[in-house]
Amino acid sequence: MKNISKTYRSIKKILILPSFIIAGIFINSCSADFLDQPAYNITDTNTVFQSLDTADLFVQGCYRGLVPTEMYYQLGAGDTVTHSSEDGSTNNSKYNICNYQYDAYTPNTVTGIYAAMYSSIEKTNIAITRLALMEPSAKRNALIAEVKAIRAFCYHNLIRVYGDVPAVWIPLEDADPNDPNTLYPKRTSRDIIYDRVIADMQESVNDLPTTGTTERLTKAAGNGLLARIALYAAGYSLRWDLNSPAPGTMSRRSDNSRVQQLYQIADNAAAAVVNGGTASLVQAQGGKSGFEALWFNFDQRKFAVTNPEMLWHIAEYGANTNSAFGVYAMEGSRGGTYGSRKALQFILPSYYLSFNQGDTRRDVSCTSYSIYFLNAGAATDTWVNAGTTFSCIMSGKFRMGWCVAPQAADARNLNIPILRYADVLLMYAETQNYLNGGPTAQATAALQQVRNRAGIGSLPIPSGQQAFESAIVQERKWEFAGEFNLRTDLIRMNRLASEIDATKQAMKNLSNKTGQYANTPALRLYKFEKNAQIYGDPFLALKYIEITNPAEIAIVQNVPTAAANFAAYQTALASIVTAHGQTVVAGDKWYPTKMFEAYTSTFNGNARKAVGFTGGFNALQIGAIIYTKPTGSVENGGTYPNWIEGGGDGLFYGFVPNKTELLPFAAQSAGHPLVDNPNLTQLPGY
Repeated sequence: MKNISKTYRSIKKILILPSFIIAGIFINSCSADFLDQPAYNITDTNTVFQSLDTADLFVQGCYRGLVPTEMYYQLGAGDTVTHSSEDGSTNNSKYNICNYQYDAYTPNTVTGIYAAMYSSIEKTNIAITRLALMEPSAKRNALIAEVKAIRAFCYHNLIRVYGDVPAVWIPLEDADPNDPNTLYPKRTSRDIIYDRVIADMQESVNDLPTTGTTERLTKAAGNGLLARIALYAAGYSLRWDLNSPAPGTMSRRSDNSRVQQLYQIADNAAAAVVNGGTASLVQAQGGKSGFEALWFNFDQRKFAVTNPEMLWHIAEYGANTNSAFGVYAMEGSRGGTYGSRKALQFILPSYYLSFNQGDTRRDVSCTSYSIYFLNAGAATDTWVNAGTTFSCIMSGKFRMGWCVAPQAADARNLNIPILRYADVLLMYAETQNYLNGGPTAQATAALQQVRNRAGIGSLPIPSGQQAFESAIVQERKWEFAGEFNLRTDLIRMNRLASEIDATKQAMKNLSNKTGQYANTPALRLYKFEKNAQIYGDPFLALKYIEITNPAEIAIVQNVPTAAANFAAYQTALASIVTAHGQTVVAGDKWYPTKMFEAYTSTFNGNARKAVGFTGGFNALQIGAIIYTKPTGSVENGGTYPNWIEGGGDGLFYGFVPNKTELLPFAAQSAGHPLVDNPNLTQLPGY
């Protein structure tokens, strides 16, 4: 009894203290260092909820830590779009998780999601319970709606990673310490949890404010979140009998009438946003496409521009409210104003090449350059945007030059995007298609809005139900790269296995230059571009020309190695550039890149040296297991590069249908769920 009570008090303090501390920091994240706080106790909670003002501060604190690093660094990859690079694949948890190679020990790095979500759930349980005791008012009701939505978001994150998880609905301080389920709760059916949080949100979502900062939940954001959670609750997931060693199956819940209800709930919630009049897509402005204007201004923290579309994002600004978000998903930089930051994720070239001509999203979501110094070791150097190959296309939505100056190397001042209006439009298109056995006029119009903004409004829209759903799957990939929902979206739509198989085959075809990639140009001329080395640099993409004419290929490939021949080579390249309709002015330089070779190949290194890189064979700031390898099988000596297939490595080498769609509970050591809670049961197969 004594040990149980002591453990109970310790856990209670660990879970609650962060919320009480952060209650003194406003949601806009303009914070100074916070003073030392007293240890949490029940009196503190009672004091906080004596006033709506202090209760509001507590609710603001519930937003802290909602998106731990693992959610985007580990689980933001493996979605057939974004992939892990790292510096090695052996015993690298990020690379393993990206490729679905995990067991009950490997995913220990994802345990942070489990701990963070239950910490937040405890905070919201306190708020919901204590706010219910306060005098009813519009403000109180709005706060209750807010924390109920936050709690729903936390359970949603747990379920989409682990499936059935323990459900806790009251604060620890109100629970019976003598009940073993208080400290060691068992798994609860995900359907029960989803139904509870969906009912909570249905009951309270209209109490959320219509306007206000998008760093807090508004009515539009609440309805959008409700639509997302209802779609997951109605969708596919890996289901298993924990009392049987039988493998699981990818299936919906067995109650089809409830599935229909959930789709209708999602449809109603999405329609409330679409018809609410407060949300819209950011459109072209200031010489930028709408998609580019959205992300440039979001990175610049110009939220007045992005608020109509960015319905909810987590505040990350200042010394006390900042995270490593954006550190890993970027174009990479080696020195200079931005410092040396290594990109540990890259974009699969099959995705980069999937965009239709004129789609403005490609060069925003993908960067084919990395920032590197021109004269290695020089006292005063120039930084350039170095063109890359197919094996090192990097993420672009959160590029360093677009941001404001960071607080620190691992605190980039980037808010974390959670929900956009484009997502609501595509969810609405999906629900309309499902409920009506095919796309309605509303479904087509919603999809068309997203495509029009992207510049591909002329793309035909399918009329059949399955074909329309497939179009939505692809549209979500084009629209939401790097926003850490695609992996689980593919699972809920029962498309993960088929998308993985299609991507693996596409990458083999690309490597062999066959199928849809038979005519993919292998040689580019990149324009030599200096990097401005300022935060707020609007630079989007390197200009390039694809060289396919045999005569031009012969000229371009004749890269000189003697400095005396560099000027003549540039003259020859200039004539080719002019022939392709580009204007060449004094000082312009171009250099070739063989896209299927490694960035570090002899040809590519010599080509960069010929344009002025003293370190032509420079090491990029991206994980070495990718950029030092080719994409082409011929360029790799007649076999696929290991990162595509081979040697027990390769794309998605650990994926096992009906098993790896969900992660097991980690069971390595103290602090991991299966070790700390003897009442938890592991997934069969692990």
